[in-house]
Amino acid sequence: MGTKTNRGLQPATTRVLITGTAGFIGFHLARKLLAEGFIVHGYDGLIDYYDVALKRRRHQMLADAPYFTATEGMLEDQLLFDATVDDFAPDVIVHLAAQAGVRYSIENPRCYIESNVVGTFNVIEAARRQQVTHLLMASTSSVYGANTRMPYCETDKADAQLTIYAASKKANEAMAHSYAHLWDLPTTMFRFFTVYGPWGRPDMALFKFVDAILDDRPIDIYNHGEMYRDFTYIDDLVNGIRLLLDAVPERPVDGIVSDGDSLSPVAPFRIVNIGNSDKVRLLDFIEAIETSLGKRANRQYMEMQQGDVPATWADGSLLRRLTGYRPQTDFREGVGRFVAWYREYSGK
Repeated sequence: MGTKTNRGLQPATTRVLITGTAGFIGFHLARKLLAEGFIVHGYDGLIDYYDVALKRRRHQMLADAPYFTATEGMLEDQLLFDATVDDFAPDVIVHLAAQAGVRYSIENPRCYIESNVVGTFNVIEAARRQQVTHLLMASTSSVYGANTRMPYCETDKADAQLTIYAASKKANEAMAHSYAHLWDLPTTMFRFFTVYGPWGRPDMALFKFVDAILDDRPIDIYNHGEMYRDFTYIDDLVNGIRLLLDAVPERPVDGIVSDGDSLSPVAPFRIVNIGNSDKVRLLDFIEAIETSLGKRANRQYMEMQQGDVPATWADGSLLRRLTGYRPQTDFREGVGRFVAWYREYSGK
């Protein structure tokens, strides 16, 4: 199906550059790869979109590993990023750094173009120049936008993005495809769904809800709680990414692609959903938080927010075909793990 297993990927000699290692997902992925013996270099701007102290704590933990080094810098700084890539000489690049946040993109769209479009172009161009064996880049379920047919499948048309964040990620997919076609650059884009877990981002619902409930502050529940999300636990997500490192897309012979595969007919390029393949009602998620905390929330019901969608739900069959893996952490278990981490981290 236009895929080869990267059998030459030996951790002790494989050099992986990860952008966004001070971020939630990048930190967890780097920690997993380091535990397996990979040589990892992190690149992160440590911007103040949320608590920089949390980001520095993550980087400090990674720095305890003997095969981790890092550069602090912005992706838009082409000279610094190019010098970092040339000096480290990675075999694989995993691009996770981005200006995140669907709602913030409505307030400050320009920074999404600078970071997610210009910065990502610099990553793709560096990967081409370095001739990496595999470029893996983060996209998002938000690119499905106004699609209403669920579960979302990678082969569905996705041309109706609802926010500049989603549009910037769709632009990343388009740029990466063109480079894969022109330069035979093996590229995998993974579309994340609602990722949660320990060391998560303070701007995301789980972190905000737990913090507010413990402080007796009300929580805002949009669309009166009639929202559905494919909640994906962080360990499941990074397991999926790790396995995809070895699933290197190949340009298909004669443009023939098997049914259900998102492999491009003209490039070694593929898009893969990584989700729990289940949709959970927001009110059920909140009840799981209350159960883990042993405390009821002061619920403040709100209308739907601009740019939001009522539901997301991943078709995870392609990930299973490529790797044999299916994320399956139950959201109640995952919430419990987050709450235990948060109590220890915050001292509350």
